[in-house]
Amino acid sequence: MTSAPVNEQGPRRAILGQLPRMYRADGSPIRVLLVDDERALTNLVRMALRYEGWEIDTAHDAAEAVAMYRANPPDLLVLDIMLPDMDGFGVLAEIRASGPYTPILFLTARDSVVDRVTGLTAGGDDYMTKPFSLEELVARLRGLLRRSAYLTPSDDETLRVGDLFLDATSREVKRGDDTVALTSTEFELLRYLMRNQGKAVTRQEILRRVWEYEFGGKSSIVDLYVSYLRKKIDAGREPLLHTVRGVGYMLRSPR
Repeated sequence: MTSAPVNEQGPRRAILGQLPRMYRADGSPIRVLLVDDERALTNLVRMALRYEGWEIDTAHDAAEAVAMYRANPPDLLVLDIMLPDMDGFGVLAEIRASGPYTPILFLTARDSVVDRVTGLTAGGDDYMTKPFSLEELVARLRGLLRRSAYLTPSDDETLRVGDLFLDATSREVKRGDDTVALTSTEFELLRYLMRNQGKAVTRQEILRRVWEYEFGGKSSIVDLYVSYLRKKIDAGREPLLHTVRGVGYMLRSPR
């Protein structure tokens, strides 16, 4: 596998002193399970995440990862796809079938569109490819925590666009009578679009408001998530989610 390049100052500036530390709702440290068979990489990432004040457990194969997850479910899971005994998609399937919801970020050298689609549609919340920046990894994990249900402050916001309904307290989404299952990232993307119904929003606006990170102009991640969201809310129905050519996206009621 390809190890991550390290910018010694960039990650330290982001991790130390610029951003407030994040904790679980009860004030205890965030717990991360890091799964990768490359020990040099897990040591590097563990060191970076410890600057955040988080507790890090590591597993180097699928069996160890599933056993550790079931024994003590973490708040975040960072998961490689290429593991020696079973691929990361299999690990994801076992975890999603048997455990509580945990935000999952794939961190892998496999960068094909098929792999990204498989990982995200199977229930992954984000996807990063190697080589990678530690600063960006930390930013994405912090974003996942902000979007995850247990850290999101409860409110009584309900939103409707046509027959699409979103309840922020229960985090329930329905299209007509059908419940729509969304990952935390898809939920926040939909909530942002529904709050701005009838308004064209740019990809950069979506990145700033949903991911809370610029990603160095990598707006293709927005297109990827919009395509997944469109399949879940518009499949077989009159479309609500529209592409505004040259601008971005808009959610609007049928005319």
